[in-house]
Amino acid sequence: MRIQLSDHFNYRKLLLFVAPSIVMMVFTSVYSVVDGLFVSNFAGDGAFTAIQYIFPMFMVLGSIGFMLGTGGSALVSKTLGEGDKERANQYFSLLVYVTLVIGGVIAVAGQFAVEPVAALLCGSSEGTIYEYCVLYGRILLAAQPFFILQNIFQSFFVTAEKPRLGLIVTASAGVLNMVLDAIFVVGCGWGLLGAALATAASQVFGGVFPVIYFALKNKSLLRLTKTKFYGKAVLKSCTNGSSEFFSNVSSAVVIILYNYQIRTLIGDAGVDAYAAMGYIAMVFFAIFMGYAVGSAPLMGYNYGAQNRDEMKNLFKKSLIIISVLSFAMFGLTEGLAHPLMAMFRHSEEITKIAVHGFRIYAVIFIMCGFNIYGSSLFTSLNNGLISALISFLRTIVFQVTFVMTLPLIMGINGVWSAGVFADVASIIITVIFVICYRKKYGYA
Repeated sequence: MRIQLSDHFNYRKLLLFVAPSIVMMVFTSVYSVVDGLFVSNFAGDGAFTAIQYIFPMFMVLGSIGFMLGTGGSALVSKTLGEGDKERANQYFSLLVYVTLVIGGVIAVAGQFAVEPVAALLCGSSEGTIYEYCVLYGRILLAAQPFFILQNIFQSFFVTAEKPRLGLIVTASAGVLNMVLDAIFVVGCGWGLLGAALATAASQVFGGVFPVIYFALKNKSLLRLTKTKFYGKAVLKSCTNGSSEFFSNVSSAVVIILYNYQIRTLIGDAGVDAYAAMGYIAMVFFAIFMGYAVGSAPLMGYNYGAQNRDEMKNLFKKSLIIISVLSFAMFGLTEGLAHPLMAMFRHSEEITKIAVHGFRIYAVIFIMCGFNIYGSSLFTSLNNGLISALISFLRTIVFQVTFVMTLPLIMGINGVWSAGVFADVASIIITVIFVICYRKKYGYA
């Protein structure tokens, strides 16, 4: 059954439309988890810790793709809703070309910056962990153009009414990563080098295949074509997607601060425990992110078409779906905390720290879905300022404030609960903005 952006959506049709995006985001997270499992189990001492230290750098760089993808898809879907398909394809093509150029610059410049960045993130310019950070960083930086392209196409596959194809591409890249992990890390015994090569290869596939698909004649709404430089369109895409950019950048900053606080309080064992928590939490966050990415073009299209009845329908159903998902995920994480943390086969001490911390941290899943959807809602309505403000307050102002202050009162439990307090404060802000703008945009 082909589902179009212009359709009326009941629960079944809405879930069918967003399901590929959810599975795509979850699968992306799962193969990151599998990557972590191979490293923690087979790559030797220090490798898992090194990835945790260098990972924020790639969160920042990858956020460029999410920014141009989510912000650009909001602009393109709105243009499609206005009936200007030719202009929509020109915007789409321009954003892909701009992304490729930016990725190339990062890949080259990053090789010169990786050593000082690694020294800053791991707190030393020598030792095994530092050397692992530099090794892993250099290889993944070489693949950055493709990684950023992969991120931008996650949104554009949905806008092109091909979310299932987007899922297939992401799943294929993930399977490739897993297979190469098994071959390089376990079979060849290449350790962290093998894990980095496996990840880079999967990113190359995930970035190249969509370019080929959209460059050829296809049955989707979008196709790569000749275009000219629309400066306002690029700027609008950046402002629309600024919330996703700031969310990822600020999340990277928060991870750095978490690592610092944990290392200060309980040492590298705590950093390993936090890394395990982060891998699992990533999968659950991906469900909300997938729903936001999958549903945003629907709201953007109907906003462009000024179909307020359908906007209200989508908004109401989205809140109900997110509510169900939130409490289901909280229950799962509380009940499965120990087996999930034990998968990483750390020492009993690290596993115990991880289980305790994760059960406190898991309260965040009750609220974070609403904050993620709220930010995405304003992105789809081409109001990047409010979207960015929600993300900025949530991930920088509130998270930084609580992760730096709560440990002074609660010790290590203050670190584990900082995200919970931040999301409580953020959901208040999100609700205020949603209420204030409901009449202007007509979604409620």
